[in-house]
Amino acid sequence: MALDQLDNEAPKLEKEMGFFDHIDELRKHIIRSAVAILGMAVVVFFNKSLLFDTILFGPVHLDFWTYRQMCDFSYWLTGTDEYCVKEMGFVLSNIDITGQFTQHLFISFMAGFILAFPYVLWQFWAFIKPALSKKEITYARGFVFFSSMLFFMGILFGYFLLSPLSINFLGSYKVSELVSNEINLESYISFLTTLTFACGLIFEMPMLVYFLAKLGILGSTLMAKYRRYALVVILIVAGILTPSPDMASQIMMALPLYGLYEISILVARGVEKNKKKANS
Repeated sequence: MALDQLDNEAPKLEKEMGFFDHIDELRKHIIRSAVAILGMAVVVFFNKSLLFDTILFGPVHLDFWTYRQMCDFSYWLTGTDEYCVKEMGFVLSNIDITGQFTQHLFISFMAGFILAFPYVLWQFWAFIKPALSKKEITYARGFVFFSSMLFFMGILFGYFLLSPLSINFLGSYKVSELVSNEINLESYISFLTTLTFACGLIFEMPMLVYFLAKLGILGSTLMAKYRRYALVVILIVAGILTPSPDMASQIMMALPLYGLYEISILVARGVEKNKKKANS
């Protein structure tokens, strides 16, 4: 009988982990994530032409997808090329001897992180999953998939819509014809990556609201009540994230942000309904 009790207690003892055991487990997940990011970064690094000429410098070319769509829309709306991008108004330059190589390393790491993002999320999920109850695991089902999907949607939005409009406006803006725009490579890359990556993070709003609603911190009633105030905040955020002061760019940023807010309300409402069903 005593042996049977020991056998039953053994699995429980194995499941119990001390502080340093948790640290060691976390270290393993961090190392795996770092290896994945590094692996993707190495692959990207050796595809320099695709990374820079096609992707990173895409918004500099007049035949970029966004500019072509703008031109087609211009002909459809006005019958003229009023909204077509005819010139970029700036040239890229590098004044640091290590600048191009440093930026190559930096952007390879950023691209590696973006490509490895689902795997990094999965590693994070694998670390916290053992500490969750079956009910909490059920609540968090699809976490990696939906978080990754929203992140990539934000990246695409920032890259194809927000960044090209901002780059075109700011790059061609002049206080005087006596001053030409020579944009530093580091400045261009920093601007493009920051704006695009920020959009990827902002698009995670519905997932954040989902977990806050699960914890009872945020509810759909509260979000709906303060909808008009949220709209003001969204317009301010859109103005900050879109350096170009033209109304079209700010509206283009504000609309999806407000759409995400409305989706978040629906997400919170769905969580509340599920809670009521579970409690009834």
